Amino acid sequence: MARVDNQTYSLMGITNPGDKIRPAVVRTAEYTATHSVFKLAAGPVDFTLDFFSPISPSNYLRQSLPFSYLTVNVSGADANNVQIYTSIDGRWTGEAQNTVCDFRREGDTLAYALKIKDAIRYAENSDMATWGEAVLSSVQTPKSKLSFSSARRGDVHSQFVNNGKLATSDEPWVPGGVVALSHDLGIVSSEESVSFAVGYVRKEAINYLGKPYTGYYRARYPDTYKALSHFFEDYPAAVVESKVVDVEMAAQATLAGGSKYADIVTLSARQAWGGIDLTIADDSLDTNDVLAFVKELSSNGNINTVDVIMPAFPIYYVMDPDYIRLLLEPMMRYLAAGRWQLPYTIHDMGTHYPNAIGHDDQKAEPMPIEECGNLMVLVLAYLRATGDEAWVAQYIDILKKYADYLVENSIDIELQLSSNDAAGPLANETNLAIKAAVGLKAFGELSGFREYSRIGEERANLFFNQGLGTDEAKTHFVLQYPNKPTSWKTPYNLYPDVLFKLETFPQEAYQMGNTFFKSVRGEYGVPLDSRQDWAKSDWNMWLAGTFANTTTRFEFIDDLWAFVSNGKHNWPFSDRYIATSAQGHEPGVPVLCRARPTVGGHFALMALQGPKSLQVAIEGKLEEALGKTSGETSEVREDL
Repeated sequence: MARVDNQTYSLMGITNPGDKIRPAVVRTAEYTATHSVFKLAAGPVDFTLDFFSPISPSNYLRQSLPFSYLTVNVSGADANNVQIYTSIDGRWTGEAQNTVCDFRREGDTLAYALKIKDAIRYAENSDMATWGEAVLSSVQTPKSKLSFSSARRGDVHSQFVNNGKLATSDEPWVPGGVVALSHDLGIVSSEESVSFAVGYVRKEAINYLGKPYTGYYRARYPDTYKALSHFFEDYPAAVVESKVVDVEMAAQATLAGGSKYADIVTLSARQAWGGIDLTIADDSLDTNDVLAFVKELSSNGNINTVDVIMPAFPIYYVMDPDYIRLLLEPMMRYLAAGRWQLPYTIHDMGTHYPNAIGHDDQKAEPMPIEECGNLMVLVLAYLRATGDEAWVAQYIDILKKYADYLVENSIDIELQLSSNDAAGPLANETNLAIKAAVGLKAFGELSGFREYSRIGEERANLFFNQGLGTDEAKTHFVLQYPNKPTSWKTPYNLYPDVLFKLETFPQEAYQMGNTFFKSVRGEYGVPLDSRQDWAKSDWNMWLAGTFANTTTRFEFIDDLWAFVSNGKHNWPFSDRYIATSAQGHEPGVPVLCRARPTVGGHFALMALQGPKSLQVAIEGKLEEALGKTSGETSEVREDL
């Protein structure tokens, strides 16, 4: 809320506001990769609400801080009396009716923390962690008076509406109450701004094989409130970097796929990076041993699922390829310890995030060809981008074991799941055979064992040139082989072959779809396969990356943009949605999946520009923006 000359305005919507609160008028709403910005008019004064989540993957301190900024800017004032208010309630904890409250002052920084009473470590509720603290904070400025209060919602609202400030006292906490902070800016004649921080802190963030791992930032700021003070102090530098990230990402995306593609990737960026916990061991706080963990959000809650890392990897490839290693390392250590004994790669590192405890019972979801092929591609991506042969050599025997599995099991493919497990299992799925062929070629490239490359090429010859995986006229790859000529599936597993220029398959295999997919295109694009009416946005951007024909590529972009912008839903970016009305369902609406980091796959077209392409551009422009010489760049990246 905001108060202007004793009149209170709702800036973001208030339930049952009452007669004394008027709605502000929203003038504009826009987003960039790192900011969501709303401009509103409240009486004679304009307000800008800037929700800002830094994307700074190479600055581990900044990237690991579990907070976002809300900056409220006041403009257009002409000697107006202005106050600003914000609050959160127990819903941020995951169990609104069982919360306790804490208040802390650290210098000029004030903070409230809400947490569940007697919380169970590593528990969650509806994809929300329930063992940490929801934090609301702000910092005193020279031009504002900061007040605070925690009490029943109506009482706190009344304090602000009637007095323009809060009671600066804490009533006994009650369920349904709020914690609130308010800035009194007094008489404003030009522009003023104040910032709040909001986030969720989990000291013991991850259970990795029975050992707690914590956020990387705690090596320097083990105390949450000191971390908050740093977060506010870092705001000017974080904003400078964010402007560079926003401009460079939009520019490179436009170059790769036009303005609609830029809209797609900038909307995807925070979701892709926000799904990652960057951690160190809680006992040692050793910053030389960093591990990353990602949650399979909104589906089954697995941790470090290989076929979640796989579709997302294009964003890591262009912004910081080290994250491919950081995400694979927990699994590779587990595999190296011999605790997973089946002959194919494990599907994930744990059934329920944040418990990365492996599957000593050998009961992980079985996706044998899928995950073996994925692992080969991911390791090659990391090696191509970084040249880190030592890391690959450390695990080469494990990789060879799974490459051998692909050799033995990827022609007569047993009934099994692919990454698209909602579609059900299939035997002899052509797209899995493609994945195996490309995976074998990838292993040959990363290991130097050329026999595997040769076998991969032989498999490609079998499935394309000899026609085992196509219809007779070679218009498309079939869903299943043999003798399923009218079936089809989007052959997105060709994308790594194009990205790395492996040439496992001939150019003709990539280009069949230029004509075919026009014939099966629905109102919002091409479904996953001939059985489904839903599409996968990440895989469709992968597939778009295989087309040399830019007309076809732009059709895929146009369809995804149409889904995102159609106004039929308010979900975080869903990577699965109804693409066609052919089966009687309303097209253009999401299905199940939301807020998943797999949207990193939307960067597939940008990845064709090369590894680290966005990272290098950002670093160069950031150096210019900060007025640094190349010899001082380490100050920007001090936390690597």
